[in-house]
Amino acid sequence: MTSELNAATRALALATVEIERHVGTRGWDGPIAVFSLVRSSRIVATSPELADQLPEGAAEDPEHLTSIEQDGLPEADTLEDLLAQLAWPETVDGAAIVVERMVVPPEAEADMPSDPEEGLAYLMAHPERQDMRIAVGVLRSGDTWCALRSRANDSDDAVAGGPDAVPGLAEALASTLR
Repeated sequence: MTSELNAATRALALATVEIERHVGTRGWDGPIAVFSLVRSSRIVATSPELADQLPEGAAEDPEHLTSIEQDGLPEADTLEDLLAQLAWPETVDGAAIVVERMVVPPEAEADMPSDPEEGLAYLMAHPERQDMRIAVGVLRSGDTWCALRSRANDSDDAVAGGPDAVPGLAEALASTLR
């Protein structure tokens, strides 16, 4: 992360990386995880007894975000179906999602069989296949951040990030806040 980010994006980047690391402690091949993001100052204003559970200085930082993992996600056959079922109350400042995806170079997709089962087998056996964990966070303000970790380079210092690394997923997640 760079110092050129505005305060909201910087807070979102920190929260998104923290969420990716949290989910990463569970290992690979996990389910989709969804989080609400709430400004810590809002949490303390409504529930002062929670102040001592937040990191030092979080309650005084107007941009600091607390992530709250969502249990009991609705049944969905696809990621798109899940996102279409999510909606957040105005008290939620943002949302984050963590998914795992298989990535191959674009030229590999050109040779992929059209049959779904054959296509999956082709992708699983492809020598340039990369397993990725993707964490995307969005705020109602429009700020976004993506954190990406590959299974091949599975360490905290190898997590890449940026505001527009996975724009389609960021936009789909942002639509749950409208």
